[in-house]
Amino acid sequence: MAPTVATPISESSNITDLVVTNGNGVKGLSETGLKTIPKQYIQPVEERITVSNILPEESIPIIDMSNWDEQKVSESICDAAEKWGFFQIINHGVPIEVLENVKDATHRFFNLPAEEKRKFSKENSPSNSVRFGTSFSPEAEKALEWKDYLSLFYVSEDEASALWPSACKDQVLEYMRGSEPVIQRLLEALMKRINVKEIDDTKESLLMGSKRINLNYYPICPNPELTVGVGRHSDVSTLTILLQDNIGGLYVRGNNDSWVHVPPISGSLVINVGDALQIMSNGRYKSIEHRVVASGSMNRISVPIFVNPRPCDMIGPFSEVLAGGEKALYKQVLYSDYVKHFFRKAHDGKNTIEFAKI
Repeated sequence: MAPTVATPISESSNITDLVVTNGNGVKGLSETGLKTIPKQYIQPVEERITVSNILPEESIPIIDMSNWDEQKVSESICDAAEKWGFFQIINHGVPIEVLENVKDATHRFFNLPAEEKRKFSKENSPSNSVRFGTSFSPEAEKALEWKDYLSLFYVSEDEASALWPSACKDQVLEYMRGSEPVIQRLLEALMKRINVKEIDDTKESLLMGSKRINLNYYPICPNPELTVGVGRHSDVSTLTILLQDNIGGLYVRGNNDSWVHVPPISGSLVINVGDALQIMSNGRYKSIEHRVVASGSMNRISVPIFVNPRPCDMIGPFSEVLAGGEKALYKQVLYSDYVKHFFRKAHDGKNTIEFAKI
């Protein structure tokens, strides 16, 4: 049911009440039937994407993982991580049913009444590990993003079972468990290329010591050309494992000021390098800017798993990478400090990585 609005939603205070305070999110705003987006969501011209800066002939690599142990598969993974920082994988071993179940669960959560979703807002959530919100960092943004999200920081199965929303927790946990072997194999391949022969306990913590999963919801927008679903940014993760629906809208930075669409492929997962891996590989693997456009015709969802160091880990270039005399491009930084720097500002392309540069 669409939320009832007694006063004009163009007024800033009314939008804040509707979207944030009352827990309707931008989904609730969309469902009021508004014909034009409020000014708070209108992005500067330079932040919008147009047909003129899309490269339709370009595409990120698609890698068939049917034969994990073949050398050419590992080489394709590493080549894609070096050149693009993004690639899609098919025949990866995560059952289609698991992927479809978590997509259904995402819709189920966002279709809950506002008062149910509001229980997981910053002010009301039973844990800092569970957060329902809207946009990216509303307090720091000059223009808001057309997106709602549920963010789930994984601590343990017990905590997730106790605190995550019942509408989606079982399906999300199943998806995370199913993705674990994929994550491990991807990292093993990527490490061998940079002379890390073994992922011991210390390396495992640095590469995948913590995980966060987001359920993202991008509702229909009356003026998609004026706003964004997600602004230009690179992830702060080691790797991100993204499940898309069939709507499309994810774009990756190409050459110069151009953008390349990442088309949905049934059953595929999109993999991208995050800033943490760029730092640990001393720039060998690249975290690339990406963004999401709003849709004027369909509600879109996505489900990324962010594979990260632990907050208490110090990250910097691995000694194995520098063993041949290569100069370190990045200093050692506390990962929690790096993440805080990312979240305290609006999306701003690749600027976060400057925090770690020497």
